[in-house]
Amino acid sequence: MLIGFAVAAALGNVLGALAVVRHLHRSLHAIDAGIAFGAGFMIAVTVIGVFPTALQDGAGAAGFVLAGYLAVHFAQHVLNPHFHYGEETHRVSAATGFTALVGLSLHTFFDGVAIASGFLTSGRLGLLLFLAVLVHKLPEGVTIASMMLAGGQSKGRAVASAAGLGLATLLGAALTEAVTPLARHGLALSAGVTLYVAASNLVPEFQNRRRWLSAVAFLGGVAAFFAAESLIAGWLA
Repeated sequence: MLIGFAVAAALGNVLGALAVVRHLHRSLHAIDAGIAFGAGFMIAVTVIGVFPTALQDGAGAAGFVLAGYLAVHFAQHVLNPHFHYGEETHRVSAATGFTALVGLSLHTFFDGVAIASGFLTSGRLGLLLFLAVLVHKLPEGVTIASMMLAGGQSKGRAVASAAGLGLATLLGAALTEAVTPLARHGLALSAGVTLYVAASNLVPEFQNRRRWLSAVAFLGGVAAFFAAESLIAGWLA
């Protein structure tokens, strides 16, 4: 069951890439509009759903949260200062595309760790983290595919890069229970990663546009978390 959820999440990367290479403009606009919603949902899941559980392991857990946050910052914005979420519309070097792939691979690996760690804790938390991962998988696929195309790569390589991100997610899910440090600290590390993606990647993307619809979508994502939590709790009762 766990791998099934990881596969479903990983397919989101590929679907986002296909929207780019096939020039599905309506799909791209819908994905773009969903960035604010996804950010709100992810922040709510992390702060309300994950932090209370992860921090039960003691003060040391907070250090792993910070480590996850800093690791993604380094991979996405130090190794690749050009990185941003959403469709890349400007020409970039081939090296920029590949460094973006490396940075996103670290993040998507911890997407899988997040799903697995959640299910190791409880079915409720596992489902909530699966949804949190799922809502930003499409923008990830759009991001890496468009950067590959902007770097001069073929459509096939663009889709393959997105598939590689999906495989990293599957790897993270598969290794979590088998690798003791991930089983023990994966939830805290994933909390830092998810918080970074939501607050430092996705929020600035829609804040720059200053549209009221983005603000409503962001709050809608937070509201969706509470609705999902209530539905899941009733379903698992």
